[in-house]
Amino acid sequence: MRIENIFEAVPRDVPKELFEHIVSSDNVRIERIISSGQHSPKEGWYDQDEHEWVIILQGSAKLLFEGSEDAVCLKQGDYINIPAHIKHRVEWTSDESITIWLA
Repeated sequence: MRIENIFEAVPRDVPKELFEHIVSSDNVRIERIISSGQHSPKEGWYDQDEHEWVIILQGSAKLLFEGSEDAVCLKQGDYINIPAHIKHRVEWTSDESITIWLA
């Protein structure tokens, strides 16, 4: 077994969002996502077959859900469960600091 730290090996320059698998099994997948000003493309929505739970460990982001005009702002420590097939998109991530998510 090996101890790792979620805040280690974070690149300083993140030209595109970085997805890293932390744990995978038949029933669960945990990813570390590193963002720096990225957002979803203006066209289209994420429409996932499984529920997605996300937490912001560092930084901040805004999520928009289909049918809503107001984005939900997430900051350090905030988490949300997105049920399967709830269409959503990342409207904004901080470009002033790195945003680290677990999903």
